Amino acid sequence: MSQQPQIKYRSDYQPPAYLVDKVDLTFDIIEDTLTRVHSRLVMRRNPAATAANVLQLDGSARLHSLALDGDKLGPDGYTLENEVLSIPNVPDSFILDVETEIDPVANSSLMGLYASGGSNLYTQCEPEGFRKITYYPDRPDVMAKFSTTIIADKAKYPVLLSNGNKVGEGMVDKKRHWVKWVDPYKKPSYLFALVAGKLSALRDSYTTRSGRNVLLEIWTVPADQDKVEFAMGAVKRSMKWDEERFGLEYDLDIYMIVAVGDFNMGAMENKGLNIFNTSAVLARQDTSTDADFQRVEAIIGHEYFHNWTGNRVTCRDWFQLSLKEGLTVFRDQEFSSDLDSRAVKRIQDVKNLRQLQFPEDAGPTAHPIRPDSYIEMNNFYTMTVYEKGAEVVRMYHTLLGEAGFQKGMQLYFRRHDGQAVTCDDFRAAMADANDVDLAQFALWYSQAGTPQLQVSGDYDAEARSYTLHVQQSCPATPGQSDKQPLHIPFAVGLIGEDGSDLPLQLQGEDAAQGTTRVLDVRAAAQTFTFINVDSTPVPSLLRGYSAPVKLSFDWRDSELAFLMANDSDAFARWEAGQAYAERLIRQLLADHAAGTPLKLAAGFIDAFRAVLEDHAADPAFKALMLTLPSEAEILEMVDEADPAAIHTVRDFVLDTLAQALRGEWHAAFDLGQTRDYKPADAGRRALKNLALAMLTRLADAWPLEAAEQQCLQADNMSDQMGAMLALRDRDCEERDNCYLAFAERWQDNALVMDKYFALLAGSQLPCTLEHVQAAMSHPAFTLRNPNKARALLGSFGRNMLHFHAADGSGYQFLADQVLALDAINPQVASRIVSLFNRRQKLEPVRRNLMTRELQRILAKDGLSKDVYEIVSKNLAG
Repeated sequence: MSQQPQIKYRSDYQPPAYLVDKVDLTFDIIEDTLTRVHSRLVMRRNPAATAANVLQLDGSARLHSLALDGDKLGPDGYTLENEVLSIPNVPDSFILDVETEIDPVANSSLMGLYASGGSNLYTQCEPEGFRKITYYPDRPDVMAKFSTTIIADKAKYPVLLSNGNKVGEGMVDKKRHWVKWVDPYKKPSYLFALVAGKLSALRDSYTTRSGRNVLLEIWTVPADQDKVEFAMGAVKRSMKWDEERFGLEYDLDIYMIVAVGDFNMGAMENKGLNIFNTSAVLARQDTSTDADFQRVEAIIGHEYFHNWTGNRVTCRDWFQLSLKEGLTVFRDQEFSSDLDSRAVKRIQDVKNLRQLQFPEDAGPTAHPIRPDSYIEMNNFYTMTVYEKGAEVVRMYHTLLGEAGFQKGMQLYFRRHDGQAVTCDDFRAAMADANDVDLAQFALWYSQAGTPQLQVSGDYDAEARSYTLHVQQSCPATPGQSDKQPLHIPFAVGLIGEDGSDLPLQLQGEDAAQGTTRVLDVRAAAQTFTFINVDSTPVPSLLRGYSAPVKLSFDWRDSELAFLMANDSDAFARWEAGQAYAERLIRQLLADHAAGTPLKLAAGFIDAFRAVLEDHAADPAFKALMLTLPSEAEILEMVDEADPAAIHTVRDFVLDTLAQALRGEWHAAFDLGQTRDYKPADAGRRALKNLALAMLTRLADAWPLEAAEQQCLQADNMSDQMGAMLALRDRDCEERDNCYLAFAERWQDNALVMDKYFALLAGSQLPCTLEHVQAAMSHPAFTLRNPNKARALLGSFGRNMLHFHAADGSGYQFLADQVLALDAINPQVASRIVSLFNRRQKLEPVRRNLMTRELQRILAKDGLSKDVYEIVSKNLAG
């Protein structure tokens, strides 16, 4: 790379020199490859900013014309360099007219205005896509009122959509029509949206609690209209929940969702016109799994909730991204929890955090939820900003309670509605509304890494007391070697000999206060003593996962089995099983390395048996209890990891559990026959399909035949995929039959074929790399589509056995695809290259092979900022 990209620092923030009060946009769609954009900006000098004589606007579109207060500017009236348009000597207030020309068809980055599905046009402007459309102060703290007029051939583009409310439409001539949209609320440019094309809509309405009628529309290509009924129901459930739980009502006359097959993200919350990846809105029983239904509902909720936490109050700069994303992820998690099983949802979220965010926190790109610097903003749409950010918001809720948290939210909106603000503003609202000191809590925004709690306990029989000793620490991360103690809410309980929760009374208190207590851990080392404890209890720690930390406590195996059977806190009960499994797997890895024959402890098998035989438990919860830590999670447990050894050991545990509990797995399979998508049915299906996967590990013909029958006869995608997954790693005729039939049946359904590509890439069979390479030539695959790239390449990069092949072939293959993708869509390429980020966790041979491929990527001329940032940090780590 000839020139290293520039680093942007949060400490360099300055208010914008000029503000935009009003934007009038006209999009003239002349032909597929030419759209002319006219932008009229009503601007004024910002009194809160340092005086500046030069107006600077961001942009990369082809500039056609420029006029200041009606006077056309020639080449000597401005400069255009490095995507910055500079105009000197502008007055204190003025009108700027900008005309640009763009080619949506040539825009493979899928940022700005681009074509998808033929000639349909869509936009994606977050974080910095608006500058690909026109020249503008493209930053979130410049908020303006937008009006948008779209002109196009009516036959080719019958549907013309933008933000806000439709205020007019008509014909320009016999062929071309126009539609005008006005958004009455100020917004930053990243929330602008436009859609034009041949689309169909499902329409409905929602009456708000104040009695206003809101028109609801979900737009798709005509062939997908039969897959949006569930999404429409999710919209109405989201609106009702936000009114009831947060007191927030929708504020426009119309709410629209548009589904597009080519999209870099899951969805986008543009004001009044949310643009969704088809994978996040289309859901039908025969094409979508239960997990797909859950994801669709959660993402629809997420984008709708952004109307207030992101749109009405937005972030001052992109370093504050977690202000809107962390908060809104917390809100969508609560939405899903209130609608379905809170316990199951919490465990699923923690599993997601541990599998994806913990490695990020421990890797070369580790950053706080409010980063201090970045090269390419697209790289900071991370699990840390989103998921860990949500955990930080959840800690406010844990510390303040529901009532206190809602008081803080209300003050936040009263203070900042219509503003672009910071994470500190949110923290201040929470603190001021509840009259509490949250100064130390601010460290969660500035310190990277996953904190670690080392806890021990001792019982004093004479004093009838139990003392917890808590030490906190946080490992060094890039640029942060010294870490300060955090304010950590630590929820605990004590369980008596009979399996019941004990009342908790801390030393110095007059009486017991409940059976779960949130302890304020603030120092590097603290002790907490509970009194009036009649016998040695078993501690239940980090209940509800009250903080995003790693916990270490020296439970005996028998105590972990006791917690698995008795803990009243569902998360802590599940966590006991995970801790038990982790302990055994660590020992088995050591035995494998030493050449010692592997043997699974009988107590662990018995604990699994007890869960399987607990017929009163929620099936979805049981399925989670019976799922071992993933290979990716196991990799994080050890240093200088050998992925092949991890795979061997985990497979041994699964094979042993399958054989030892074959009767119990059969019973679970037989009890799981269900039909429709409902949370209870989804849980039964999850348990049944887990049982089927375990049974196919046996040397019996029946499970393979049962899986084939289920796959070929299932009336729902959950069971089809459950059978396909059970057969995925089995080299047998039944697998070949199912995979061939599946591909033939669904070859024209893009989203279902994504599932097929993911299954191929996740297989443990020896020929997996060859199958992945062949799939790249499949008629349904293209690197230009982010969903396809994520399904095939992303799944292969998470395949511990084959991505980390001992000869380096997996690394070489994925590096080749990163380079190919970088020329098409740098944002997707950077996501794929992030799969190399755990290089330092590997044993030396694989680490060196991976290093070689990263160096090859970095040496490529013209490498994007997106990929350069990830690779350079990786190699420096």
